[in-house]
Amino acid sequence: MKNVLVLITLLVLSLASANAQTFRGLEKSPMAMAYYPDNYAHDRKFAPAKIGTDKLAVRVTYSRPAKNGREVFGKLVPYGKVWRAGANEAPEIKFYQDVTIGGKKLKAGNYAMLVLPTEKEWTIIFSSDLDQWGAYSYNESLDVARVTVPVQKSDAVIENFGIQFAKKDAKTAMMNIGWDNTMVSVPMEL
Repeated sequence: MKNVLVLITLLVLSLASANAQTFRGLEKSPMAMAYYPDNYAHDRKFAPAKIGTDKLAVRVTYSRPAKNGREVFGKLVPYGKVWRAGANEAPEIKFYQDVTIGGKKLKAGNYAMLVLPTEKEWTIIFSSDLDQWGAYSYNESLDVARVTVPVQKSDAVIENFGIQFAKKDAKTAMMNIGWDNTMVSVPMEL
């Protein structure tokens, strides 16, 4: 009888472990979101007076790779080649209203955001090809708009790739993108 109970217990345990779920580890590049107005989601809940009458205009979802002592631009991110602007999937930018970026009108909606970097300027690409991993399947025919902006050097090294928004005036915001010692600012008229 004792042997039968041991066999039944072993059988139950083996069946339970065969059906156990596994949870893969975290990705090396965490996902982030940037809003305009800045911190919109947080302030809407915890500090509504801070956002006042501003309505949500833009949200970017992206992954934040780290420099980790590497030479980033020109090496890790080659010049003259379309890059996903971060890690993992290409960032997705959502405009909640029509905007004008660098003189180009974009309708409200979702776009993949890619970058064509050079030493002196970046071309920011807004594509209708959503849900793409990296820029491996980039198709120029799906570009909705391209905007070229000058490269700036940051005062300090930016360890993790980041995107932030800043209000310039009542109708203009800047989308600031930075990593390592490189930054660009993309003007957006709302």
